[in-house]
Amino acid sequence: MSLYDDVVLVLKGHEGQEELRQAYLDHLAAHPDGVWKACEDGHITASALVIDPERGRVLLTLHRKLRMWLQMGGHCEPGDATLEAAALREAAEESGITGLTLLPGGPVRLDRHPIPSPCHWHFDVQYAVLAPPGAVQQISEESLDLRWFAYDEVTDVADDSVVQLLEATRARL
Repeated sequence: MSLYDDVVLVLKGHEGQEELRQAYLDHLAAHPDGVWKACEDGHITASALVIDPERGRVLLTLHRKLRMWLQMGGHCEPGDATLEAAALREAAEESGITGLTLLPGGPVRLDRHPIPSPCHWHFDVQYAVLAPPGAVQQISEESLDLRWFAYDEVTDVADDSVVQLLEATRARL
């Protein structure tokens, strides 16, 4: 199965956010290359909120280009067999943490957002990953900083998309 086919199956199985989910599916139907960064009209991205439920905290990255506190995430790559694999790879690469595991149940939510340059859209499929006990983060080249935030601190540092992702993740937990 191709990554494109996997993404379509994941989206068809995603419950909730029906209008947005359909917009993702319509975009992919119109753009067979819509899972790749090269699709200039917009493309699928995979992200993951790194969460430590035992300590009631999440790990956020201060994104180098956007200068915002965000979950880990990015573009799909040719080696990604599935969308889940892409999200897990991005989380491990950007957090430096080994042994992350996906929260069961598929994507937590969807978030479509414009990217300033070049003008196009990211159709982000958002997952959550559990940090293993004693996890130690390591800053990647894509980040200015990595920091653990208590659940109640996230609203003070992150945008609404991250806050909604945290709320949906906590509801699933």
